[in-house]
Amino acid sequence: MAIMLCWPLLLFAQDEISAPVSRTYAITNATIVQAPGRKIESATLVIKNGLIQSVGKNISIPADAIIIKADSLFVYAGFIDGLSRTGVSKPKDDVNKERPKDPGNPTPERAGITPQYEVRSFLDPQDKSLEEMRGIGFTAAHVIPYGGMLPGNGSVILSGGSSADAMILSNNFSFYSELTPAQRAYPTTGMGVMAKYRELYRQATLNKNYQNLYASNRAGLERPSSDRILESFYPVIDKKQIVFFRAEKVFDMQRVLTLQKELGFTLILVDVKEGWDMVSKVKASNAKLFLSLDLPEEKKEEKKSEAKKDETVKKEEKPKSAAELEKETLEKRRIEFVGKYVGQASVYQKAGLKFGFSSLSAKSKDIPANLRRMIAAGLPEDAALASLTTIPAEIFGLSDRLGTIDNGKIANLVISEKPYFNEKAKVRYVFVDGIMYKQEIAEEKKGDKDAKIEIEGSWSVTTEIPQGKSETKFVILKDGTTYSAKVSGGQLPQTIDASSVVLEGNVLKVAYTVTINGQTMDVKMEVTIDGKTFKGKTDVTNFGSFPVEGKKDPKI
Repeated sequence: MAIMLCWPLLLFAQDEISAPVSRTYAITNATIVQAPGRKIESATLVIKNGLIQSVGKNISIPADAIIIKADSLFVYAGFIDGLSRTGVSKPKDDVNKERPKDPGNPTPERAGITPQYEVRSFLDPQDKSLEEMRGIGFTAAHVIPYGGMLPGNGSVILSGGSSADAMILSNNFSFYSELTPAQRAYPTTGMGVMAKYRELYRQATLNKNYQNLYASNRAGLERPSSDRILESFYPVIDKKQIVFFRAEKVFDMQRVLTLQKELGFTLILVDVKEGWDMVSKVKASNAKLFLSLDLPEEKKEEKKSEAKKDETVKKEEKPKSAAELEKETLEKRRIEFVGKYVGQASVYQKAGLKFGFSSLSAKSKDIPANLRRMIAAGLPEDAALASLTTIPAEIFGLSDRLGTIDNGKIANLVISEKPYFNEKAKVRYVFVDGIMYKQEIAEEKKGDKDAKIEIEGSWSVTTEIPQGKSETKFVILKDGTTYSAKVSGGQLPQTIDASSVVLEGNVLKVAYTVTINGQTMDVKMEVTIDGKTFKGKTDVTNFGSFPVEGKKDPKI
């Protein structure tokens, strides 16, 4: 609720009541890593209208700027995910439940062949994955639809926005492909997928050539038929669209490179997991690649307590059985495999190959630790940062907008308490398209759906905003089983009634709308109550998230 107090601060710059909402920020006294190898200490960064306006020392701060004192904080360009389904709605998995009537000739949808689809149709700005990836620093991503061998076109999106259209940075950017066979229908094998891919590509080439011929002289020629699936290949054939082909293992990579050599399309290998033996072939193909951020789980060896060891008694070692020896051999091979897997990025970097990273099959919570594991295995920190920023921006043709902290670029930033690759680093702020999202540092208590909470009464609420702490009063009333809430005090011109108040166990959710100078903003608060206090966050349209705390006032 306390976020209401920041509206006057944000809206009334220089005492001008009619001034618009400020989209100007000044991040001061920070260590700014503009790009790998380019760092400025005790610097200032100014954001205006979603763009980086200036960066460096002795920077003039605009009078209407919201100042973020970033002493001891580190600022990086927002990270770019090379392949994911962040923000993409997953369809109901019912298409493959029943065997088709003619499994040798299924419908295109049943076979997983829908290249005419575009991912924008499946984007959900409220999808939880956007918040999760944003929370670890990813501000842009190349996202693709769910599906089979040809799910549809991918787009580069920003990880924040009020609508799918607002999130799009580069629409229909990629022609996404997999070697995934259909279930209980043709193509049912990897070889079948390759054969079908060749068939579609060559048929599309013939159709395109005929359409060009017909366009040049229609007299005496039959009108060409329209086929959305085949027409989806045309930009690929003209080399105006890149084929992003998922290839996790060596065999997959070999098959994809074979297709690329036969058909001649522009290729980027994505979500590569076990490609350390393919360095020379990838280099020869001129294909670019994105390595998977998913790593095998790190097995912690059990350490015997020294206190339990009896140094005075040494038992005679028994000869190991064949089963024990085989187990040791398998474990040795596993450790060797994991070592190669984790060290793959270092191998490609030492070979002089540029690569980005893909989160498609990784869990967001594991990504920071996995990056540190790659660095420990030999990948230089600057190379890891380049693979998260400058290299994907270059591969996507977006270096003029993303990838570094330079004047005129989109204000996509990640700000951490320590250098990002430090094990104790925590992200404090993330900017997406100039909109600030403040991250919760303290671990929130989980809700208890069975908790019995009394929330009626007056609460003193504190919201942490860029200017500091904002205070207000929040009164909750109860009528039978229904709750209502009123917000007042501080600089608010009048009391505001909440539109929704819901208590689920010890989790309180409140929503309301405020209109100032003709601009309407939706506010949603979710907090976890612990006795007479609560903690949580408040989301505000076009402003991001803010930490909020409350304390129940004593009865008078």
